[in-house]
Amino acid sequence: MPADFTPSDSAQLEPSISYFPYFNASYLAVAATLNGGNVLATFVETLTSWMGELGAELGGSCLYEKLIRCALIQETSDLMVSPTLLGERHNPLCLGQVTNISTSNLSLGHVFRALCRGVVNNISSMMPAELLLQVGVCRIVGSGSALARNEVLRQEVERVFPLQVVYGHNADSAVGAAMVLCDRL
Repeated sequence: MPADFTPSDSAQLEPSISYFPYFNASYLAVAATLNGGNVLATFVETLTSWMGELGAELGGSCLYEKLIRCALIQETSDLMVSPTLLGERHNPLCLGQVTNISTSNLSLGHVFRALCRGVVNNISSMMPAELLLQVGVCRIVGSGSALARNEVLRQEVERVFPLQVVYGHNADSAVGAAMVLCDRL
């Protein structure tokens, strides 16, 4: 956040954002979703379960790879998925929805593309790109196994956020903390 920012100035404007003290009397703004890669994993687990009930066995990781391939072929979809299966901290009653369903957008490629886009749109609704640009953010560091494994999810991140996106493979918040400390040594 900008050097002169204090949470009391803006905390009520974005209920999805939490502010934490950072270095040099600055603050870190965090919009931590409850519905990220776990939503994609739940979708894969659900499909795997349905297929098992139908007598068609396919492992979860193999299915995940096939879903990604299908969605890479389907570059866009008008299917809309709001993937808030677990609600959100700031809105626990906001549950998932699928809208704009038609006979032309029910392929696995459409559905998985829309699900990935929905995950990213949910994050963007919590901390919009406009806000990031307004406060001077010039790049996003994306991490986690969902981003590392899923090209479709990375495409949707780059579509929604008009910033440089750097993907940190095998990175998490501990790595980020170490990077900050190294810069200060």
